Amino acid sequence: MFATTESVELARTCTVLQHDPPLERRTSADFRPVATCSQPSARYRRGMSDEGQTAGTDDDRLAALREAEAKAFAIFDAVESRGVIRAGRSEREMSDEIRDIAKGELGTRRFWHKRILRGGPNTVHPYSVNPPEHVLGENDICFVDLGPVFAEWEADIGRTYVVGDDPEMHAIAEAAERIWVESHSAFLAAPGMTGAELFADVRARIAEAGYEHAEKHVGHLIGSFPHARIPDDAKANYLAPGNDRPLRGAGPDGRRLFWILEVHLRHRSGAYGAFVERLLDDRGR
Repeated sequence: MFATTESVELARTCTVLQHDPPLERRTSADFRPVATCSQPSARYRRGMSDEGQTAGTDDDRLAALREAEAKAFAIFDAVESRGVIRAGRSEREMSDEIRDIAKGELGTRRFWHKRILRGGPNTVHPYSVNPPEHVLGENDICFVDLGPVFAEWEADIGRTYVVGDDPEMHAIAEAAERIWVESHSAFLAAPGMTGAELFADVRARIAEAGYEHAEKHVGHLIGSFPHARIPDDAKANYLAPGNDRPLRGAGPDGRRLFWILEVHLRHRSGAYGAFVERLLDDRGR
């Protein structure tokens, strides 16, 4: 079964929307560092060889990715409990504090892609764009996209935050979460689904919801750091048109491929957007 979208007030006016793990109301006193960040489980370790590369069964590797994602969500838990996302703060200021929390309290030593925190009009831009700095207003929206590495395993998570009570901003944040869950459900129901088919599913749901798609794809490969890429076929590395490979298929090394599903919406006014991403898992959320 899938969780329903819920909003929780954070730092008086900041709302975050998520499905997994369940979000709860917290204060800074409630937060506890996650000791397991530097002590991976036995099954987590079985997903790697002594050199840190992929080993073990596909189930072991999926378990390692799930554990890496759970640890990544602990960064968001800390960000929310401290009220990092709030009006009057710049993107750089908030991003640097998230970096310090991840490194100093949760044991994160590196990120496999650049940290992204974008607010207001910058939320409409795709990953490749580097827009000018934005300072959050009293009624504003932003998203955070993190790619931390834990014990050589990559995570990639994204979440949208709404500051204030603008109903349209809350609506687009909720829509991004809902579309992610619905498209994930479509993936679960179609064992042979390809990257192109999942792309079409997400795009159709975005249009039906009354928004525009802000990216050229809806996800990408994920794995041990650095994750393998399919040579001589750039389209096969993304959930995008032209990727006609079954998503549950194997890569060049004969091992199963794993994916991140992302939903990036743009309001039809072009003024702002919303973003969510996480592991395209084989189990319900």
